[in-house]
Amino acid sequence: MVAGAEIVCHQGISVLDVQYRCIAKGSNLQKIDDIVDVSPPSPSLIEEIRAPADSVLTDISLSDADARILDDISDAAIESAILQFVPSIRSGSFSDIGPRRFMEDEHIRIDDLSTQLGSLIRCPKPSAFYGVFDGHGGPDAAAYVRKNAIRFFFENADFPDLSEAGDVLLGEVENSMRKAFLLADLALADDSTVSSSSGTTALTALIVGRLLLVANAGDCRAVLCRKGEAIEMSQDHKPIYPTERRRVEELGAFVDDGYLNGVLSVSRALGDWDMKFPRGSPSPLIGDPEFQQVELTEDDEFLIIGCDGIWDVMSSQHAVSVVRRGLCRHDDPEQSARDLVMEALRLNTFDNLTVIVVCFSSPEYYMEPSPPRERKLKCCSLSAEALCRLKNLLDGNV
Repeated sequence: MVAGAEIVCHQGISVLDVQYRCIAKGSNLQKIDDIVDVSPPSPSLIEEIRAPADSVLTDISLSDADARILDDISDAAIESAILQFVPSIRSGSFSDIGPRRFMEDEHIRIDDLSTQLGSLIRCPKPSAFYGVFDGHGGPDAAAYVRKNAIRFFFENADFPDLSEAGDVLLGEVENSMRKAFLLADLALADDSTVSSSSGTTALTALIVGRLLLVANAGDCRAVLCRKGEAIEMSQDHKPIYPTERRRVEELGAFVDDGYLNGVLSVSRALGDWDMKFPRGSPSPLIGDPEFQQVELTEDDEFLIIGCDGIWDVMSSQHAVSVVRRGLCRHDDPEQSARDLVMEALRLNTFDNLTVIVVCFSSPEYYMEPSPPRERKLKCCSLSAEALCRLKNLLDGNV
């Protein structure tokens, strides 16, 4: 069964110039601790090999200058290659109820955020937005956040004008995303149609130019594939993890068998107001997201966003390998999302399943090169007389 409404916009995508920082690491210098004693050469030999001090200094100076030029060229080449990269964004998703009786997952996909928002907010291209909401205590909270995602994350959260990019604006984007999580959390408390015992984890991924910003509250996970290697872009918020456990216990809560107050398996979520303290009071269960960001390069192939039903039964690297192998075979992100869900079911997951796969490379990147054509050998038969002549010829050459 497939659940979760989607907003999918496909359109040609151009570029936003986002400042890139390249840091060249210096070479490691190794000290020579031991000095070997040798007999001094004769004075005449010293005079023969002694060079004027000026020439030595000149040579050294030229060598340093050459090194600086080479460093400048190298840095410029690296920066130029990075700035030329433009993510080619396309995505696919798949959901399944799994072994559960009810489907509580929701998700949203917007491949072209600029077109989706229209004149509401100016966004550069490429720009995209994705979210996975893993509900618990019923589907109400997850469905409510998905339905109102545009309002929470862009209309009411003071989302900045992104016609120009810079460090200040990036800080404003992060603050806007944080405010959106808070607005959604408070809205769940105010809406009488949503049960106070219903809640949802939330993970969003915003792409603006080459910037990827991931915000997470709960145990959904985002994993970036960089040249085949899994790079985790979020941290699971489970009560058993040291930092989360310390926080909740300092606020008077307890962790029993991995569950917050013996009830909830996450330490951050939207909703669940029957477990939260009154507004304005610090609560063990919070909706505050944590952020990770990265500037994408041509080494970054795709992003996986999945609910905990995926990560309960496989590692981030396993998931990356499954998706990468599929993309090399069929180059279809939606099929790759389905492949990952099927793999989780094969591994006996016990939860609902939702996966979004976002590709950053053009389809040609995943196309396997055609195997070289084999030369066809022709078979021919020789008469007895011809075989005899060939034998004599070979014997004569030995």
